[in-house]
Amino acid sequence: MESSVCPFCHLSVPSSELQWHANSHFEDEDKEANDMELGNQIQIASSSGSTDVVSISSLIGLQTRSNFYHVKDGLISLLRNCLELEARHNSSVTILSGYVDHFQSLPSVDVGWGCGWRNIQMLSSHLLAHRKEARKVLFGESGFVPDIAFLQRWLEIAWESGFDPPGAQHFNCKIYGTNHRIGTTECASLFRSFGLRARVVDFGPKESELLYLSVPGSTLGQPVKQRNAVRVSGPMDKYAHCQQGLNKGRHFCHSLHNGKSDNSKGKSEGPQVLIDWVWNYFSDKGLTISGSSQVVVSDRAPLYFQRDGHSRTIIGIQVKHQKNGTNQFNLLILDPSDVSTTHGTVALERSLKTNVGWQKLIKRGVHALKKPQYQLCYIDPGIASGEELNELKTINSIFFEL
Repeated sequence: MESSVCPFCHLSVPSSELQWHANSHFEDEDKEANDMELGNQIQIASSSGSTDVVSISSLIGLQTRSNFYHVKDGLISLLRNCLELEARHNSSVTILSGYVDHFQSLPSVDVGWGCGWRNIQMLSSHLLAHRKEARKVLFGESGFVPDIAFLQRWLEIAWESGFDPPGAQHFNCKIYGTNHRIGTTECASLFRSFGLRARVVDFGPKESELLYLSVPGSTLGQPVKQRNAVRVSGPMDKYAHCQQGLNKGRHFCHSLHNGKSDNSKGKSEGPQVLIDWVWNYFSDKGLTISGSSQVVVSDRAPLYFQRDGHSRTIIGIQVKHQKNGTNQFNLLILDPSDVSTTHGTVALERSLKTNVGWQKLIKRGVHALKKPQYQLCYIDPGIASGEELNELKTINSIFFEL
């Protein structure tokens, strides 16, 4: 691939990214000024010991749009085209979320710690594009996805407003300007603070059932605190709660074509439990909005997908019906850091446009789920208010044994 030298920082970058990269230097100057002003506002707010309308108003006015590589035709649209071509040669069904921008970790900004924030940005891009009610409440009705620094301040405001007290205590209510890693509960807290119905689902060994699977912002599997009682609220919570009443290993995938249960191996074990949950999430018939019979676009939001040390975004799921009668599942994932470590989103766009090599960048089969514990965050439709909003301040989760 041809590369060019940036005239400002003399860094060698792909030629197709040169203009975007060069323009980012000028954006960084404005960002630095805004960050300094934001820092002053945070100091003022902190000295008062409370979050008030003035500090939030200042944040809304100061926040800047996050810099990312914009794919002209949209990644989901390009992926859908590739999947439809693929489906001509095999018996497969794929369900996708709608529009999503890919936010890539940048070497000089957040590599090694920013994946959680980038996944929040990806999820936000979908919500702003597809949910009018979310657009009216997210980020002060700005209509865009803010930089990481401003997301950090929004999370601090969530903590100061009483969302997820254990998480707030873990970070001492301070995360702005740091490179602390965050996890699923921070994602849920941030979205819940705007009234969005963000839910958490845990998958892990039986011995972890009475414990949270993640230390906020750290690693999975640490015995930190007792799990809160399960509260059944949104539609997927109700599904999960019902599934817990079934015998271990008997989670069924609903067929998109005829509504019949599909149990290819007689039972689901280990990672297949997670796969089945994701399939049921995306294949809810009441939420299917468009697509062909083999590639469907659902209005389900993407999933924040956490494992020990890293998080990614699930944008869909595919099932291939094998000749031997079994089903092969693939999660479709956008990764903030691993989508071609050299050329990032540009390489992903090229592979989708040429229909070459995109599978290894996006598809992850059951065999790739080797970690003992995982967490998901999903967002139910609607906006909470009143007593429901107050209840969202406590982060609960549904547990599934792997």
